[in-house]
Amino acid sequence: MKQIIYLVRHAEPNYDNHDDINQELTPKGLQDCQRLIDYFRVISIDQIYSSPYKRALQTIQPLATARQLPINTRENLRERKVDSVWIDDFEAFLVNQWQDFTFKLSDGESLQEVQKRQIEEVKTILEDNKQHTIISSHGTAIATILAAFDKQFGLDDFQRIKTLFPFVAVLQFDHRQIQSIHIDNIFTGECHARYLI
Repeated sequence: MKQIIYLVRHAEPNYDNHDDINQELTPKGLQDCQRLIDYFRVISIDQIYSSPYKRALQTIQPLATARQLPINTRENLRERKVDSVWIDDFEAFLVNQWQDFTFKLSDGESLQEVQKRQIEEVKTILEDNKQHTIISSHGTAIATILAAFDKQFGLDDFQRIKTLFPFVAVLQFDHRQIQSIHIDNIFTGECHARYLI
């Protein structure tokens, strides 16, 4: 059975709000959510899942409303926890995490831990046997999924997509085995990066 999972990275967040769970979208982010309606206009959608974090829910809500589909929240789809305090030198932290998937701060998660719960959730969703599923999630969380299915995906690939809000990573499966991955830039209509398995 062929299945497609669309990993939707949330739209532009308000970085002035340091509350990771309740961080909302900017006015531009709210406007950009409408682009997802255009992107999926001719694409069938069977179900929608989302991180419980506000920015992910806000991003997918207009599309869910347009398609009259419920949003199923899953705690495992949340973004990586960096620490209990705000990190000033985030770039150095980012590099450390991608160079060592087990690296984490005292009250945070490693990319290995994030990847494990993300992949567990993806496998569970594939077991629904639905053909077309959307998952509204986060940049790092999505990147760990891509890295799990494409062993060549690394820091340089993440750096190329980390400023895209939102983007759509399309994962195609056949009998739950990954067949291809590509990342669509919904602003240009171009395939921003492509990974064929």
